[in-house]
Amino acid sequence: MVTAVILLNVERSQIKVVGEALAALPEVASVYSVAGKFDLVAMVRVQRNEDLAELVTERMVALPGITHTETLIAFRAYSRGDIEAGFSLGA
Repeated sequence: MVTAVILLNVERSQIKVVGEALAALPEVASVYSVAGKFDLVAMVRVQRNEDLAELVTERMVALPGITHTETLIAFRAYSRGDIEAGFSLGA
């Protein structure tokens, strides 16, 4: 499973529309509107890197209003559950 964080710049008048369209895609786990350099952040989970490439370069570019994207591919997940499990491995 490939997890990616996609940072998006979107035309201001299209933020809600693009956010809702992204959230409707089955590969998109969640979408957040954010403050700062980017307008939206999409958390994506796909089976293969090729699926991510198809999502970003073919399907997302078809959505009107997106002006720029930056994709971050996750190497490893760190969560409270993972950390707690690591400490309970016997001592």
